[in-house]
Amino acid sequence: MANLDRLLRPRSIAVLGAGWALNVIEQCRKMGFAGDIWPVHPTKAEIGGLRAYASLADLPAAPDATFIGVNRFATIEVVAELAAMGAGGAICFASGWTEAGEPELQARLIAAAGDMPILGPNCYGVINYLDGALLWPDQHGGIPVQTGVALVSQSSNIVINLGMQKRALPVAYVACLGNAAVVGLADLAGALLDDPRVTALGMYIEGIDDAVAFAALAERARARGKGVVCIKSGKTELSRTAAASHTASLAGGGAASSAFLRQIGVAEVNTPSELIETLKIFHVHGPQIGSRICSLSCSGGEAGLVADLAAPYGIDFPPVPQATHDRLFKVLGEIPTISNPLDYHTFIWGDGPKTTEVFTAMLEAYDAGLYIIDPPRNDRCDPAGYQPALEAIVSAQKTSGKIALPVASMPENFDEAQAIALMDQGVVTLMGLETALAAVKAAQVAPGVSGWRPAKALPPRDSRMLSEAEGKALLAQAGVAVPRAVSGTLAEVVAGAAGLTAPYALKGLGFAHKTEAGAVRLGLSSLEGQAEMPGATGYLAEEMVTGAVGEILLGLRRDPIYGVSLTLGMGGVTAEVLADTVTLILPVSVPQVLEAMRGLRLWPLLDGYRGRTKADMQAVAEIAVALGDLMLADARLEEIEINPILVRPEGAVAVDALVRMA
Repeated sequence: MANLDRLLRPRSIAVLGAGWALNVIEQCRKMGFAGDIWPVHPTKAEIGGLRAYASLADLPAAPDATFIGVNRFATIEVVAELAAMGAGGAICFASGWTEAGEPELQARLIAAAGDMPILGPNCYGVINYLDGALLWPDQHGGIPVQTGVALVSQSSNIVINLGMQKRALPVAYVACLGNAAVVGLADLAGALLDDPRVTALGMYIEGIDDAVAFAALAERARARGKGVVCIKSGKTELSRTAAASHTASLAGGGAASSAFLRQIGVAEVNTPSELIETLKIFHVHGPQIGSRICSLSCSGGEAGLVADLAAPYGIDFPPVPQATHDRLFKVLGEIPTISNPLDYHTFIWGDGPKTTEVFTAMLEAYDAGLYIIDPPRNDRCDPAGYQPALEAIVSAQKTSGKIALPVASMPENFDEAQAIALMDQGVVTLMGLETALAAVKAAQVAPGVSGWRPAKALPPRDSRMLSEAEGKALLAQAGVAVPRAVSGTLAEVVAGAAGLTAPYALKGLGFAHKTEAGAVRLGLSSLEGQAEMPGATGYLAEEMVTGAVGEILLGLRRDPIYGVSLTLGMGGVTAEVLADTVTLILPVSVPQVLEAMRGLRLWPLLDGYRGRTKADMQAVAEIAVALGDLMLADARLEEIEINPILVRPEGAVAVDALVRMA
């Protein structure tokens, strides 16, 4: 990884491009940058009141950081000269490279940079609010800070918008990647996390260029007690051959990227607001909060609303322990129903000691508490009556050592200055009830497995589909149970079926989806007299599997970013209608597979719901791991799909297989 210290924390900054240079100078002045700023211009004597140098060669020294605000062709020349003179790095602002269909031009820029790090091209810049160094040609919404989070984005506009937040989040760095021609996502993010003043990392990601490096970055962040949260936009492009399988449709739409982020312990959110709120939690409380949550409000309507809105996020509210119930009862009496969420009514409103006792007693029984509170707007009302409740929240966190989170039901209902004052006391105010719930759920992300890295990704390539007979032979070699069978022409199958036990399944070969092609006949007591199937390239006759209590779809396929993905879900002919699947990134273990499958909506049907016979899901997990190992060991394999695996009370059998090989 290139050393980005001089670029991100410069003592000297050179700026090129008259208009853009002036903007950069003004922004550095506003933030109190104490280092040298050297404008470079061939004809101007001064820019922004500073002496302008006619060329880079005239500078007093090689600059630590340079903002290059000239056209793309001149940018290449400037980068080459900076690299030759030992500069620390540069921002390449100009557009018109690979993103505009000019990859050769970008290749020339990369060659010109050599070992010198550059951000971009097509990059807005970087802001260091800790040291007042802004290689940034525009307005921004930040202020100097002593500590704070870093924001990294592959979209300049998104991070500009994030930087304008009014939610009391202290921001230490804002950095754009642009085309990431030289410095990639993991390199830039890692360099920011290396600053001990950075508390957490938030990212807007359009594409992950190196999944292995990104996994290492996440592990490094965890080791340092720093949470990482991201918005992942865009979807992995499916290969041309993937459309033949159910897995391709069921595991698309970002399932692989979400699985990858989850496995490395990176929180994923959907909106900029959720990103900001999650970062606030990480900034103060670190990379993970507990799952036992309580909610307190002075309204039954708010208590019910919290419970309803929390359900889709998978947040539940454990019952109040008896000891806590008794303690609350002494203060609240008989009228309020002591439950979680708690409506404590307004009997204690304005009474600081009683409010503090209720808030503290409830919080001590949980990992974190949501305190629904919407102070009146201070331009038309007097919010003073809410101060005892806010002070009680602060006291509850301090006394209990648990996480207290004031929550405004609507973001505009909490004043930024008041939120900053609470942040200074270590209390995070969350803005907007739904956003707060999303952030709390995101902040519960489990840590990644130490040392886990995804398999090496391979580029998309042409592949051929094996016949089902060939595919099942491959599965059998990997130790997967398949039905006894014979294959060949229809006549050969009829003759060979004498060694099988009825009932039979007769399948036509050469179809990706046999059921839709009418190439499956089930429950046959005899194969004599069976008609040919139009379009079949051969036939497979099998003993039908009996005693199944569940049907599972299992799919493995190469992913051009994340290596190999594994999808498991409810299978059979209705698999795509049910759309009940989970996705993991290899390598995985049997316990990981079982834990993931417990997240299926219909898992109870496999686990003895209402007296049903339990399916042997351990056997399914073992098949998944065995086939995963096969994929990792044989680079020729592109895809394996079994739909369904018929699961018995003991054991599981793969009855249909689609295998693609490069």
